[in-house]
Amino acid sequence: MRFTITSTLPVAALLCAVPAAAQGQERLPQAQASQSDRSLNISPYIEVSQILIAELSPGDEVLTYTQLAAGVEASVQGRNNGGSVSLRYERNIGYDDNSIDSDTISGVARGYATIVPGALTFEAGALASTTNVDGSGGSTVNPLVSQGTSSQIYSGYAGPNISARTGDVYINGLARVGYTRVETEADVATAAGGADRLDVFDDSVTYQANLQVATKAGEALPVGLAVGGSAYQEDISNLDQRVRDLNVRADVTVPITSALSVVGGVGYEDVEVSSRDALVDAAGVPVIDEDGRFVTDGSQPRQIAFEVDGIIWDVGVVWRPSSRTALEAHVGRRYDSTTYYGSFAYAPNARSAVNISVYDGVAGFGGTLTNSLAALPTDFTASRNALTGDFDGCVAGEAGANCVGGAFGSIRSATFRSRGVQASYSQQIGSRYSATVAAGYDRRKFLAAEGTVLAAANGLVDESIYATLGLNGEIGRNASFAVNAYGNRFETQTNGGQTVTAVGGSAGYNRTLLPRLSARAAVALDHFDSDVSAEDITAASGLVGLRYDF
Repeated sequence: MRFTITSTLPVAALLCAVPAAAQGQERLPQAQASQSDRSLNISPYIEVSQILIAELSPGDEVLTYTQLAAGVEASVQGRNNGGSVSLRYERNIGYDDNSIDSDTISGVARGYATIVPGALTFEAGALASTTNVDGSGGSTVNPLVSQGTSSQIYSGYAGPNISARTGDVYINGLARVGYTRVETEADVATAAGGADRLDVFDDSVTYQANLQVATKAGEALPVGLAVGGSAYQEDISNLDQRVRDLNVRADVTVPITSALSVVGGVGYEDVEVSSRDALVDAAGVPVIDEDGRFVTDGSQPRQIAFEVDGIIWDVGVVWRPSSRTALEAHVGRRYDSTTYYGSFAYAPNARSAVNISVYDGVAGFGGTLTNSLAALPTDFTASRNALTGDFDGCVAGEAGANCVGGAFGSIRSATFRSRGVQASYSQQIGSRYSATVAAGYDRRKFLAAEGTVLAAANGLVDESIYATLGLNGEIGRNASFAVNAYGNRFETQTNGGQTVTAVGGSAGYNRTLLPRLSARAAVALDHFDSDVSAEDITAASGLVGLRYDF
């Protein structure tokens, strides 16, 4: 029986992400709130809506739901503290024989607090989202169609940041602890059965610490010098998998012009990925727990899935002609092979922004997601599905759009090396409208120990190509609209090769009836084509409802 695992967030989720293990890649500075202003905005609300979902093909089933929701949008931006929260709880009540009632929490939060001004801050972030796992043919684009394939993802991290200066010496560092959990139906993991099983990610804890001491070119010396090190570990509950990456390195920055510099670095790195095997019964068959995942045999020794240590290096250029333009491009040697990474940010004016990132790293699903979460700005507005209200993985801030959707890619438990590129463009059109376009490519090569139940995944490649388009704005003084379109193609080498394609779009309209009361309407059309499913699925959805803002 065929079996593949992929995740498809409704509407525009599969977007830009900076995967976890792009450690060593310098992140471009994000736009920060004005240090002289302080603002606090808290907007709680409740909603009641009626939703209709009509299957257009292969069948003609029609389902109806009542959706009750409560949420809050909040933001605080000040001299020493800042953060944003978008949180929503939904209760979906079905009336048809095939409907499944559900409770969903979705949202995102990012914030920081200054402990020692100019030297020490503490930051944290959290995310909750719903995604679909395509395993046995029951998966659909809209999670309301079939809750049997819907999974809930929770992720969060916290830790201090150091940024200090002593004379001409700059000290920068961070320490983080992260946690990620995927809650899914047992039949999703067991659908393939036997040897075809692919273990679905359960949960993991990540630990990360970086420290660098540096001088700037033209201050203490004509060139800039830096020495530092980093440590990363992810402990994955599935089969006691562990990713460990330790490295030290030295870097030099040589100015060519006032805007252009050549950079280079060399160091030593030790990377190890290991796991234990599954417990087997008297017949030699792997034991499965009540959630459909393999039971770990703790009595067995660790087995190495990937191990490399030795010299690492990279060279590149840094071009920063103005405060609105920044380019970095690096090529080198890491993980015993050639590596590429870089970034480009361009904001020609306050109304538009372009962001591009190229990444390469080794991690698990949890580490990838927590690091993507940490890359989001602290001052943002979260994007949500116009019809279901789910957080679609993207936020809009002063520096443009930023998303974590690309980090979802695949929710296998096995660790992987992830390489790819993501890009986004945002534009404010006049005073009433804004538009965003984003696209990306992600390639994950999985790492698993030979001789274990995960061995079948070793060396397999999952690839994702994704794109989205969004437009929203105001219509007069009392109405607003939002339009989204998306496309995602997922390919896996599992079972000889399988492909999943999802395309669709939605449109929503809000109109104020009274000072705090507004009416909502939305429509959506989604198409899901999977090699795993016996038939393709096309569904149309509609919503009408009321919202009250406190």
